[in-house]
Amino acid sequence: MSQLNNKIAIVTGAASGFGEGIAHAYVAQGAKVVVADINGDGARRVADALGASATAFACDVSARQDVDAMVQHCVNTFGVPDIVVNNAGMTHDNQPMLQVDEATFDRVFAINVKSIYYMTNAVLPVLRARGTGGVILNVGSTAGIRPRPGLTWYNASKGAVNLLSKAMAVELGPEKIRVNAICPVMGLTAMFEQFLGMPDTPENRAKFLTTIPLGRSRNPGTSRPRRFSSPAIALNSSPASSSPWTAAEPFDQSTSTGACNEQGTF
Repeated sequence: MSQLNNKIAIVTGAASGFGEGIAHAYVAQGAKVVVADINGDGARRVADALGASATAFACDVSARQDVDAMVQHCVNTFGVPDIVVNNAGMTHDNQPMLQVDEATFDRVFAINVKSIYYMTNAVLPVLRARGTGGVILNVGSTAGIRPRPGLTWYNASKGAVNLLSKAMAVELGPEKIRVNAICPVMGLTAMFEQFLGMPDTPENRAKFLTTIPLGRSRNPGTSRPRRFSSPAIALNSSPASSSPWTAAEPFDQSTSTGACNEQGTF
């Protein structure tokens, strides 16, 4: 039996990158998926490729009315979601902190952090009404664990995601609603050059590789979107996922995984 057979999932930022990879992996494992993205055409492209098990929804996750409508679309189309993946995110360019203008700062925090507040407010009532629990998977970042120069405000936003995931797990665990965070290093997505702060060339990737724990020459040190989907499945389907604790899992070839228990201590 597929690991996510008959499960219903919402994946934000699913028109490309990590979100697209997760959507494909979930459908392959038997789930039905709402492919949500501010890029409506991209969301429809992904959903069309996935067939009847997917539906597209154009959504700005920084707009509360859009998030509310997306959750309602899921309920109306497939049913109450079992899994919510808060994957949509953005960054500012790699640059000194005072060169990031206020509008960009606000947008980074609106998409990376406040969107999770909106999603939680929209989805938690329907999960509670059903009464059988669920899974919320937030995409944090190693940037929130080991900050990188030039990405100060992005680092801060992902640090917030990593911590709020643990706090949410403490509060929601007794209701059988599990909250986890996956913390990828920079991936081969549309934001890669912004993270690097330089052109995406073999030479610059090689420099980046030196910053990755256990860096290996057969891997350029980046998380390929389809490969990133493996922990996104495991945290929803493995026996260990039934425990009410949250893992902030680095996904950068590091050997360490940070986890906190119900009391929120390491």
